[in-house]
Amino acid sequence: MNLKNKKIVITYGTYDMLHEGHLKLLKRAKALGDYLIVGVTDENYDRSRGKLNVSQSTQERVDAVKALDFVDKVIVEKHKKQKAEDMVKYDVDIFAIGDDWIGAFDYLNKYTHVEYLPRTEGISSTQLRKKHIGLIKMGLVGLGRDTQAFVDEAAYVSSIKLNRIYADDFLAIKKFSKENPSIEYGHDNYEDFLDTHVQAVYIDTALKRHYTLIKKALEAGKHVLCENPIAMEKKELKELLSLAKKQKVLLLPALKTAFMPAFNQLLKEIEKGDIGEIKEVRATRTSLYREKNYPESFIAQGATNILSGYPSLLIHKVLGKRKSTTFFDQGDDGYDTSNLIVTTHKNGTVGVARVATGAKSEGDAVISGTKGYVYIPAPWWLTKEFYFKFEDSHKSYKFKYEFEGCGLRYMIAEFASLIQRGKHTSQTLSPSDIVAISRVALEYKDFREQRAENDTKEK
Repeated sequence: MNLKNKKIVITYGTYDMLHEGHLKLLKRAKALGDYLIVGVTDENYDRSRGKLNVSQSTQERVDAVKALDFVDKVIVEKHKKQKAEDMVKYDVDIFAIGDDWIGAFDYLNKYTHVEYLPRTEGISSTQLRKKHIGLIKMGLVGLGRDTQAFVDEAAYVSSIKLNRIYADDFLAIKKFSKENPSIEYGHDNYEDFLDTHVQAVYIDTALKRHYTLIKKALEAGKHVLCENPIAMEKKELKELLSLAKKQKVLLLPALKTAFMPAFNQLLKEIEKGDIGEIKEVRATRTSLYREKNYPESFIAQGATNILSGYPSLLIHKVLGKRKSTTFFDQGDDGYDTSNLIVTTHKNGTVGVARVATGAKSEGDAVISGTKGYVYIPAPWWLTKEFYFKFEDSHKSYKFKYEFEGCGLRYMIAEFASLIQRGKHTSQTLSPSDIVAISRVALEYKDFREQRAENDTKEK
């Protein structure tokens, strides 16, 4: 279509579960001109602005809008500055948006005319989700250090109903339930707990219990979100992933960093190649748990087991499959209190992960390339901002995001969304990602056992 002398109208929205209200608003927008462009918000951008309960994927929503015969072009909105960029790029005459946003987009009048349109009363995507999708019934397994935070954050994901808990200590269950009225039922028998109508579970227990608890939940047909690592043996990890696939349920490690909007935007920006060919990724994650009054039983699980999943996530996502792993650990009493983990990858690239529970370091990360580098300030695993830096400092730029709460809600929202869509794996944290990230800790276990065997032989 020749757009010369045509009046171009643009509008934006999530368009989850495309309904009559969306259609009427889009038709009103089209009536303002000759050519209608519709911007459908990307999943990651939706979450960055607090929309956690979108039930359909970006592609499903794009396809639904594309199918409308009066829509001329569909684009994907990925960041908050894109509207102004699109006004210029498409030479837009009118920006149309619902009147519930009156005044919010007046700043765009310097690029085009902003028109606020009346919305249809009495219908919304939220209402449709409640009517047609329903709530995901979810239970807690264990009373770990993150359980309370999980309950607090799950309250922001409207598709989750969290009302049951299992733990060995019934008195502790009663105390926790009293402090959290949404938890209506407590169980000190795991089989009884799994025999209820819960569809999914969140596991927060000692690491050595993960395998058994996950296996029983998967066998019962429950979706599982479990603190990382999900297994302490290679064969156990393989078995659990195979069982989840067989049972057609979702199994995810609770690595919240993987689901944070800023972290995912970071990965997309790196793919553009502005810093050239990437040569090295360094990431540090340390925490002095004794100063936080964590029990010795927790600390004795070892720094690598507790913390390596985070730097391993970043290194794997940027550099890909590992070729070799070398450990430089320190520790006493049979577990490591710090570890420097050096991995090699394709084309001679190197990953350097530093983890510690007995030493404190700056928790930042650096991704080094041939043209520049990306710096993620501490705490990098709670990604809020990152900087692209170059030899010529005038070329440097930064990205800054905010996230709500402690960041867990984005992970919970992704978990719930996948279940609602009938998905048994996550593109954000795929089974191959899980294996690659988990194997660092698993290989360290083999390394310690081999070293102990060699020491015994030498004696």
